[in-house]
This record gives sequence, structure tokens and C-alpha cells, in this order.
Amino acid sequence: MNKLTKVGCSALCGSLAAISSANAGDLTATGGAELTYMSTGGEVTGNPFGMASAVTFKGSGELDNGWTFGLTIARADGGGYSASAIDITTSSWGTIEFDQGNSGNGIAAYDNVLPTAWEEAHGAGLSGGVKTVLGVGSSDNVQWTSPVWGGTTIAITHSRAVGSADTADKTNTATDNATDRGTDITFKVNPSMGTEILSGLNFYLGFSNIERHKNQGADEDKHEGVGAFTFALGPVEIGAMASALYSGDETTVSTYHTYKNDGFGVAFNVNDDLSVSYGRYNSRKAGYAHSDGNAVSGPDRKVEVTSWQMAYTMGGASFRIADVEATNVNFVADDDQKATIVSMGLAF
Repeated sequence: MNKLTKVGCSALCGSLAAISSANAGDLTATGGAELTYMSTGGEVTGNPFGMASAVTFKGSGELDNGWTFGLTIARADGGGYSASAIDITTSSWGTIEFDQGNSGNGIAAYDNVLPTAWEEAHGAGLSGGVKTVLGVGSSDNVQWTSPVWGGTTIAITHSRAVGSADTADKTNTATDNATDRGTDITFKVNPSMGTEILSGLNFYLGFSNIERHKNQGADEDKHEGVGAFTFALGPVEIGAMASALYSGDETTVSTYHTYKNDGFGVAFNVNDDLSVSYGRYNSRKAGYAHSDGNAVSGPDRKVEVTSWQMAYTMGGASFRIADVEATNVNFVADDDQKATIVSMGLAF
């Protein structure tokens, strides 16, 4: 890790040449690089090698009253930054975060909290086209996170215009999008009540509502919900989740507008360096927007993704492997695919 520290600044104020000094806080830089090889069982896929790199800058400081503030800027492979967030943490009122485009706030934080050795079952390279909840997490948003009250943490996230592009300072976004304002509410509960055996038990709950712009015609507000639990005891952690989303699209012919998801996962830490996991994630089409309401049934209405994974760390290097199977990929009947992904990650 490279640590860059700014220590003091001075300024000349008018003809009096007054000099002031202030501690500007800390700025740290962290990053990593990843190299992967993906095999899909003999299918033509082009170059199987892939590479990614990322750098994250984090700034922090403290006010005279004890409040702290922070800045996060994430830079992916592209030349510009891919996400940015400014947070202010108070002494007793929780944290307020101003977020720009990192999709980690609101209900998106709980889209899949299942235990895993590396990635979600659908996140290691073969997604299968499953549906996940997102809420307002992908747009500029403001989130308030409460302190922990009796093992419970509450977060309220609001976006003034969901779907609008990220905006720079001293500007706004005037695009007339299909969606309007949106609000997510999430809860995380640890009901340990001071007991050691329940300290690893967590419940997650989240709701999202996004208004349709002017709510014209048969297009309705978008709704999403998720519930999950995880339980860790010794080297073993298990979890299960369920979620649903309604797109509000009641006009497009032959379009499903509702999806229901469920999944489970189990992970085992063999030792401090080696872990293995198994996970499954299912997405099922439910609603149908055709005017006659004749929703057809069939195998193309459900996608199922399963994944065995193993991860091993050695200092700043991580080695991961995932074996993934997906059925009815992108909700196409009998489009079943397999993939094996090998990854090496380097952290600095």
C-alpha cells in the first residue's frame, strides 16, 4: 500500500500576509491486478485470457467536534474514475454518504450476501443472465446509515432521478428519463443478544420503490424486495436468500415484468489461507404483460446457476478457481452452459 500524506498548508491573506495552517488528513492508494483463464467446455470463445486492474483512493479527516469525513474514488480499467463517494460520520447520528455510481448502496448491497470462497455463483464469469435487485444503487444517491441500535442497522437511500448519468460539481442532470425519484430502505439485524453462539447470525431485509416518470399509461412504479440470512459457526458459514422485482412494464407485448429469485450457499474455511464453497442462484419469470394475460409455461422461464469454488491466499497473491454450470441461459430453453474459471489476483 502506498500512503500519501498531506501535512499542512499555508495561505497569504491580503496585505496583512496572515498565515494559517491546517491538517489536511490522509490520502491512501490501494489497488490490484487480476489475470483469469476461462474454459467453456470446447465452445468457441476467442481468447480465454482476461485481465483487469483497479486503483482506489481513500481520503479521511476529522473535524474539531469529533466528526469524521471520507472520500472514496475508484478507478477501473478505463482512464476516468468509475465510482466516487463522500461520507460524513457523526458521533451519534450515523453516517451520511453522497454516492456516485458504485452500485453499492441501498438494496443493491444485499442483492446476494451468501457465503462464498470467491464470487457469487453467478459472478465468477458465467452469469446465466439471472436477475438481481438493484434499486437506486446505480444512480447518484444519498444514503443515511444509522448507528447500531440493539444489533440493528438501518439505511435509507434516496435518488432524485434514477437512471440519470453521474453529474460533475456545479452542474445538474436535466434528462427526462423514464424513471423518476427512488427510495430504498434496508435493515441488517444481528440478534446475538450478547451470546457467542448467535454472534455469527445476521438477517437482511430490503425494499425499493422507483417512480415512473409522470406514471403515464399502464407503466407502473418499479418495486423490488430482498430477504436473506447468514450464519457462521466456527469454520462453516451457510446462507439463503430470496428476492423479487417488478419492472412496472404493463404495455410491452409478450414481456415478462416480474422475476422471483432464490439461492443458497455454504462455505468452509479449511484454514486461514484455504476456503471452499458451493452456491446456487435461481431466477424465474413470473408476470406477463400481454393484453390477454396468457402467460405461457415452459423451461425457458427459469435460469439456474450452480458453482463450486476454491480460493487460496499466499501473502499478497490470491489463487481462485470456479466451476460453473448454468441452465436455460438468458431464459432460452435448453441453452445449458458450463465454464471453468481460474484466477490469480495481486494486491498492492
